[in-house]
Amino acid sequence: MSQDAINLYSDTQTLPTEAMYDAMRAAPLGDDQQGLDPTVNRLEALVAERCGKPAAVLVASGMMGNLCGMISHAKPGDEALIDTEAHFWWYEAGSMFSVAGVSPRPLPLRDGLLDPADVRAALRPGNVHFPRTRVLWLENTHNRGGGRVTPIGLHRELCAIAREHEMNVHLDGARIFNASVATGTAVRDYAADVDTLTFCFSKGLSCPVGSIVVGSEEVIGRCRRVRKRLGGAMRQAGIFAACAIVAMEQMVDRLADDHANARRLADAVAELPGVKVVNHVETNMVFADVAGTGVAAAELAERLLAAGVRVSVTGPTTLRMVCHRHIAADDIDEAVGRLKDVLEGG
Repeated sequence: MSQDAINLYSDTQTLPTEAMYDAMRAAPLGDDQQGLDPTVNRLEALVAERCGKPAAVLVASGMMGNLCGMISHAKPGDEALIDTEAHFWWYEAGSMFSVAGVSPRPLPLRDGLLDPADVRAALRPGNVHFPRTRVLWLENTHNRGGGRVTPIGLHRELCAIAREHEMNVHLDGARIFNASVATGTAVRDYAADVDTLTFCFSKGLSCPVGSIVVGSEEVIGRCRRVRKRLGGAMRQAGIFAACAIVAMEQMVDRLADDHANARRLADAVAELPGVKVVNHVETNMVFADVAGTGVAAAELAERLLAAGVRVSVTGPTTLRMVCHRHIAADDIDEAVGRLKDVLEGG
């Protein structure tokens, strides 16, 4: 793929901004494992305040953040309610059960959303034969749900069910700021009803690495211990915490541009013969079913790559295209033109 390729593979492809490079060079550093990195401490305080939680802990990745949340809320042999399309279920190497030792209770995802009735139906009676259901696992925006946003009303209803049944709630909010920008709902409103929330700096916010977990002082204390057990305790982590501070200050509002470009992409792709947009394009993702083209998704992705457009394959007939800060409106038009050429070329 050439240097001028249009990379719609994921918003994980974003590179740091010049302001981030400057912040990295200027960041005061210390030993984060000892709580002595002033830049990390500043970031954690900033994020905790923005999310309306007492504490936060910086982690290396979203997967590490999810494991910190799960292990902090449940013991081996316990159960978590999680939908069958969740990122933790699909893409995190089976760590829910192989590392955390927690048994998943799969729930259907309906049009990108969890149904409270399905959550209630999955609740088990207290019985020695059954695992204890200790965690309700939420994801917002929902990756395999098409970048769908869980509305705040539904979010609160799901959390209330968990509270009724003494479950902890973890929100995998890898792209929670996309949800916030799309709906105008503050992240602290989503965070208010959950025990832990994790989000990524290394997707649409353009940082090179890093995620963070927020929660109470007690639960974040447990998360720090889990982070250590997972090999995630860090030294001069202020190098990338500095980038995350810039992201929080400068990169959130511009996510609206990615959403607008995704809608532009969806409208154009839907006009191509044999291609059908199959998700609600609420944020920065477009999922397209290409069955009508007569070409398998994997083969079409290879042809597109040769033509200088990188996308991801999410099923035998489905492709995912993700907009981010390196994709402008002109890139959308060019990508659609190349896709059209590939389809017409057979």
